[in-house]
Amino acid sequence: MNDMNSYPPSSIEPSEAAPAPAFPPAPRTPHRSPWSELGRLVAALAVGLIVGVSVMGAASRGGLSLPSPAVAVLGQTSRASQNSDAAVAAIKDVIQKANDEQAQAIANNDPGVMRDTATPSHYQELIQTNQDLTSAGITSIKLTNLRWGTISVSGSNAKATTYETWQSTFSDGSIDRSTDQNDYSLVLQNGKWVVSGDDQPGQGDTGSTQPSAPNPNVAPISPGRNTSSNWSGYAATGGTFTSVTGTWTVPDPSATTAGADATWVGIGGVGSHDLIQAGTETTVTGAGSARFDAWIEMLPRSQQIVPLTVSPGDSVTVTITQQQGDQWAVSLKDNTSAQTYDTTVTYASTNSSAEWVEEAPSGGRRILPLDDFGTVSFSAARATANGKTLTVAQANGRALTMINSAHQPLAQPSALGSDGSSFTITRTAASSNVAPAGGQFPGRTRRGG
Repeated sequence: MNDMNSYPPSSIEPSEAAPAPAFPPAPRTPHRSPWSELGRLVAALAVGLIVGVSVMGAASRGGLSLPSPAVAVLGQTSRASQNSDAAVAAIKDVIQKANDEQAQAIANNDPGVMRDTATPSHYQELIQTNQDLTSAGITSIKLTNLRWGTISVSGSNAKATTYETWQSTFSDGSIDRSTDQNDYSLVLQNGKWVVSGDDQPGQGDTGSTQPSAPNPNVAPISPGRNTSSNWSGYAATGGTFTSVTGTWTVPDPSATTAGADATWVGIGGVGSHDLIQAGTETTVTGAGSARFDAWIEMLPRSQQIVPLTVSPGDSVTVTITQQQGDQWAVSLKDNTSAQTYDTTVTYASTNSSAEWVEEAPSGGRRILPLDDFGTVSFSAARATANGKTLTVAQANGRALTMINSAHQPLAQPSALGSDGSSFTITRTAASSNVAPAGGQFPGRTRRGG
């Protein structure tokens, strides 16, 4: 996920474990019988006859030379159909070429190859996206499957939907695959279609890229070491941390406001670029639906969705413990349903910090809007530092407040409970500005324009 706004940002992309969307059937051209074509011809001839009668007088009076009306009507229909087919074919070609060029740009570290298939503004977005991907440790990307959805053309503008499966290769040799819906916008420039935008609504692209106006009823605070643009919760430093654990209730955000939130525990990421973390995430479309996932992540590798079903209101416990050397045991348990997911991973960590966080995840080149998650309650939040198991209070954990670009608090942690290991994080009424990704703490990055 992303790191806090005074530390490095992380990168997360759904892995192969994430279920691929159900693809719509490929568009097909309906088969027409010769009898239906004959009927269309007869109808066209009838129309032509009527038109011919109505203009005959004018033709004779004005000396007009008119083609056969029936031929004219059929010719117009044929040309319109041919033009539409040609536009769709050209749109498919430019999208395929744009995808090939993005992969080529990363492979050769040459963004200029993407210029001919994008508008100037979208070209700059693609440059930033590729920078995000490479900073996340990705060395190459490859489009392994493309399915076409609807394509519509309106004058010099067009919309196209695709379902794309991409394979990402990381610097450590690991491979990650994800399937996303892409909604392309295209414009006709100098007789050629170019891409002007690419949204991925199914992968957390939950809102406009334009910042929202700050809420005048929320007072700003002075930004400092205890504030972040993407983290809220508690973080502990000053020891060698080998284990972290915490229990929380999966939030049930408002389904009418688009956004995302992630709740997790982790080790590293405060003042360092390494971070091993695991938790739950909610993505809200703003159209009355929300998606809930459980995941693990090890920077700079991308997020892995794990096969643990979580629902709003469920109690979830996550524990990350170092075994021997770089071996880590990661355990996620849904206490409400009694389901568990356990795995052992290999990861080199600085062991420099422990965190209990509510985050505004990042998508591509920006921090996503924070959804209206309400209040998240943490309990049994502990860490092992220098061989001792400590509460957040005993580990000298410091509170972190998430702020927007107007320095208004977005999510605020409460004081620690009397047990030193429980607290809440509450979403405020402040507007969730869509800020550039890459603040104080590591974050998640998705492929795409």
